[in-house]
Amino acid sequence: MAAAYALTAPHRRIFAAVFVTVAALLLSACGINTIPTYEEQAKAAWSEVLNQYQRRADLIPNLVETVKGYATQEKTVLTDVTDARAKATQMQIPEDILTNPEKFKQFQDAQGQLGTALSRLLSITENYPDLKSNQNFLALQSQLEGTENRIAVARRDYIEAVRQYNTEIRTIPGRWWNALFYGSKPMETFTIDQEKMKVPEVKFN
Repeated sequence: MAAAYALTAPHRRIFAAVFVTVAALLLSACGINTIPTYEEQAKAAWSEVLNQYQRRADLIPNLVETVKGYATQEKTVLTDVTDARAKATQMQIPEDILTNPEKFKQFQDAQGQLGTALSRLLSITENYPDLKSNQNFLALQSQLEGTENRIAVARRDYIEAVRQYNTEIRTIPGRWWNALFYGSKPMETFTIDQEKMKVPEVKFN
């Protein structure tokens, strides 16, 4: 009687294949693949942030040379931009930067300093009518404005991707899957400088 219920080799293989398929579908439905999916999305968004910051850095040398031809007396501002660019581009970016608060902050600070120096450079150009009408300068200014917009979009997309990822590994059931299979750490995200968060002072004379 027992022999009648014994599975033959082909039947065992079919049963095993069905079991594996059903198990995979159940695990997928439970969200076990959500963590690596969100992680890859965040990394892709981070790569785009780096691409746009690099694009800005590549435009700056030509901008500095163009301004220098019309405003050599603005040596301090030109030097500040050059130094800030060097600091930002020469920074070594470790593989774990997205989960390393200290290194991530250093990166953000370096890019913030470059952005501040660049804003000062563009503001002083208002004092030079000939420079403002220079076609090369106008083209560079337009490209920089476009790049700043792309940086803002890339940062926004990265922040949203990290929000999804961090939420997933901190809430159930993602928290359980992370503890059992991945051990992934929360990713760092961009913050707003305290100076930019201050409410402007309005004075009435």
